Amino acid sequence: MSAQQAERKTENLPQWKKEEVDELVDLIESYDSIGVVGVTGIPSRQLQAMRAELYPDTVLRMSRNTLLTRALEQVDDGIEVLTEELEGQVGLIATDSNPFALFKKLEASKTPAPINAGEIAPNDIVIPEGDTGVDPGPFVGELQQVGAQARIMDGSIQVTEDSHVLDAGEEVSEQLANVLSELGIEPKEVGLDLRSVYSEGVLFDPEDLDIDVDAYRSDVQAAAAQARNLSVNAAYPTAQTANLLIAKATGEAKSLGLYAAIESPDLADDLIRKADAQLRALAANIEDEEALPEELRGVSAPAASAEETSDDESTDDQDTTETADAADEDDADDADGEDDGAAGLGNMFG
Repeated sequence: MSAQQAERKTENLPQWKKEEVDELVDLIESYDSIGVVGVTGIPSRQLQAMRAELYPDTVLRMSRNTLLTRALEQVDDGIEVLTEELEGQVGLIATDSNPFALFKKLEASKTPAPINAGEIAPNDIVIPEGDTGVDPGPFVGELQQVGAQARIMDGSIQVTEDSHVLDAGEEVSEQLANVLSELGIEPKEVGLDLRSVYSEGVLFDPEDLDIDVDAYRSDVQAAAAQARNLSVNAAYPTAQTANLLIAKATGEAKSLGLYAAIESPDLADDLIRKADAQLRALAANIEDEEALPEELRGVSAPAASAEETSDDESTDDQDTTETADAADEDDADDADGEDDGAAGLGNMFG
């Protein structure tokens, strides 16, 4: 519907309704993300407390569904798709936060509440094992009638094991509602039920927003670490792996130089140690000490033989790769506070 058509539809409205629609339009146009939330079953006092808790970052606006529809259609720009969610008791929610942060905030604001007879159980209802704190009397029979394993013990009524008394999706009977109320069990959550959010031209459903942020962040960090390892192992230089590749190349060059006994100022000390170890190993294997110079008589074999020393040195490549892996983990930790990608992830999820 065009803006002109929307304006014509408001021409015959009473003045107070026109003003209400204008205010709603201003609200919609003033925020980055606009959503529809269900408020069915929320007591007025609790609803006001939720509204106050959300303010000022997020605004909850209640109005007639017909007026909300007119306002959304008047704004147009694709946001009128939210009119499909305007059924029952709903409100408009507006925020500059991204939809993921909004969903997380609304879910965190939900609180436990008792369930009434005739309502549908949102999840399985279980009466937990333990002392009910109720004195012996007819209540033990009521517990048993709703399916709880209960009896009188030590002067009070006790539930002897966790008792599943109702499946999710089933209707709560008056008897069960009374039992749960007596025990102080609140099996449902009360809060703003997000139906859809429109942000930057995209419509988000709750299923799109209900993700495990910690697991998602961990997956992204693992993928980044694996990409860096691939870059190092494939010798593909990037800004993030250049230092690791240089360290790896240095280790390989040193290993080659020691193995080939290449004279170099950088390898002189290591070559001397290698030669000394080889000499001691050879001397230790000569049984006739008289054939040895005096300074080599009675020497014991070094901790590593010449061949083992060479093998150890040839593993510098592997050690360097392992060092690169460890450095990757350090880089990933540092990236949490410095990389644009990590900052973007934090912003996405609030």
